Amino acid sequence: MPIKIPDDLPARRTLEAEGVVVMREADAVRQDIRPLRIGLLNLMPNKIRTETQVARLVGATPLQVELTLVRITNHVARNTSADHMASFYRPWADVRSDRFDGFIITGAPVERMPFAEVAYWDELCSILDWTQSHVHRCLTICWAAQAALQHFHGMPKHELPRKAFGVFPHRTLVPASPYLRGFSDDFVVPVSRWTEMRAQDIPAGAGLVRLAESEATGLCLIEDPRRRLLHMFNHLEYDTGTLADEYRRDAVHDPAIPVPRNYFPDDDPLRQPVNGWRSHAHLLFGNWINEIYQTTPFDPALIGRGLS
Repeated sequence: MPIKIPDDLPARRTLEAEGVVVMREADAVRQDIRPLRIGLLNLMPNKIRTETQVARLVGATPLQVELTLVRITNHVARNTSADHMASFYRPWADVRSDRFDGFIITGAPVERMPFAEVAYWDELCSILDWTQSHVHRCLTICWAAQAALQHFHGMPKHELPRKAFGVFPHRTLVPASPYLRGFSDDFVVPVSRWTEMRAQDIPAGAGLVRLAESEATGLCLIEDPRRRLLHMFNHLEYDTGTLADEYRRDAVHDPAIPVPRNYFPDDDPLRQPVNGWRSHAHLLFGNWINEIYQTTPFDPALIGRGLS
């Protein structure tokens, strides 16, 4: 089955060119099937690129998925046009009465700020609490993963002496996890962050399960089964060129910035990087969607009411 997104969303043209089956809204309403409702709270500065990356992965499933784009209610995006936000995004205040089979919260360029100083911190905490009553399963990415673990478990974040930046080998810790079904023992993941959370700060008895980590960059994937949350600290969703774009952006302000590690062939930023993580990105998102499909109530009104 295809993914259902707005007909005019810029991601549609990119996904169709890649062979992803995208359903027109008029066709979707004629099908006698309940699609999985997936919400995306997009906190990344480049909204359109992130929409495309996430839609590509949640759309590569045999299930029909309806993607709803969500924004912080009173926060004005500075890097995306107001027309785009008004046309395709719904403020959280308008969807808080809805129920979602799955909900994704992205990273944000605020990770070096104390959590409480982020302008929308209070609303984000309300959204995280809302996922416990209106969302069947939630996936948090990068800073959002740190925010969720701080909110629910009081875990601190630690600033790194230099940015963890590049493509790093990781190892699977729980091969039997349904989220790691089909994963290799070792796999690579793009990493781009200035802060980290540490295994020694995981509270005893919290029920958190470490699923994957790296010797170089630490924790990568944590499950919080009691809250139906999956936390990814890094960026399997990134395109081949995303780290290159970030490097060139940062080099404008600091020409001495190191190139992303293990990314450009021979560390030469003039050479085209090779994507070694794409298959595991599809595996992770496909496994997450499958877990949602296998366990979500058929009646959306029952979502978040203690059923697993």
